[in-house]
Amino acid sequence: MKLISGYYDGSRIIGQYVDGSIFNLTAAAELSGKTFPATMLEGIQLGSAFQADIQELMEEFEDENSSGLFLSADDPRFRWSAPIERPLKNVFCVGKNYRDHAIEMGSADDIPEDIMVFSKAPTSVIGHLESIPHHSDVTSQLDYEGELAVIIGKTGKAIAEGDVQDYIFGYTIINDVTARDLQQKHKQFLIGKSLDGTCPMGPCITLKQGITDHGKLSIETKVNGEIRQKGNTSDFIFSIEKTVSELSKGMTLEAGDIIATGTPAGVGKGMKPPVFLKEGDIVEITVEGIGTLRNEIK
Repeated sequence: MKLISGYYDGSRIIGQYVDGSIFNLTAAAELSGKTFPATMLEGIQLGSAFQADIQELMEEFEDENSSGLFLSADDPRFRWSAPIERPLKNVFCVGKNYRDHAIEMGSADDIPEDIMVFSKAPTSVIGHLESIPHHSDVTSQLDYEGELAVIIGKTGKAIAEGDVQDYIFGYTIINDVTARDLQQKHKQFLIGKSLDGTCPMGPCITLKQGITDHGKLSIETKVNGEIRQKGNTSDFIFSIEKTVSELSKGMTLEAGDIIATGTPAGVGKGMKPPVFLKEGDIVEITVEGIGTLRNEIK
């Protein structure tokens, strides 16, 4: 099952996405008299009751095509937003989690022995088809990073690797857009990673039941139709299980937390010579089992 957040006729909705069609769960709940969360984050925080309510609504209205509950993703009255439009806290990001990317950013000496973690501010989050600001007033080295992201489904601490699957709600796509010059200037990642609009997320959340093996997902990034990154999560240095377990040692992970798992080789800075994003560029990131996140630089 794929869940989306967006706006229809200006009102926020949660929906189920199937092959270009959106079942408006928010409107269905209103028709059935069921209390339903206003945002995806609130739904995730409800735990299993959220998915149970979704299943009930789908069964109740599965044959109601004339009810107005089904809409096209191309409907001009519909606008995508990030699945979690405003995260509770910074997005956790794993750095250099693919060997080839670590090498292209330095050398084999840069392959980490322990997990590297940085973060992106909640104000950097935007949705599918929203514009990424070029930020030419503060950076001349805007770069892309296509990544699989994990959505935590319940609060936990000191989570054993073998129990991590129980704490996952689902998966989405993140473009970890980075101002490379700011990253280098400030000798840390937060500013260069947190400019407004530099964390595109979406287009949906695929529930964990819809992903057979998160350790074997293909990931591809295109810029203006040209393939720049092509990888697979089987190439992770640190698995999702290891990452979640490490993060939860001494630090509580909460329902709705987002963890970006790292990017394959092929970023603009790694090209010779480096090629950075410019206005009008279109970045498309496709992850198997989720879909394609598309954004234009403006």
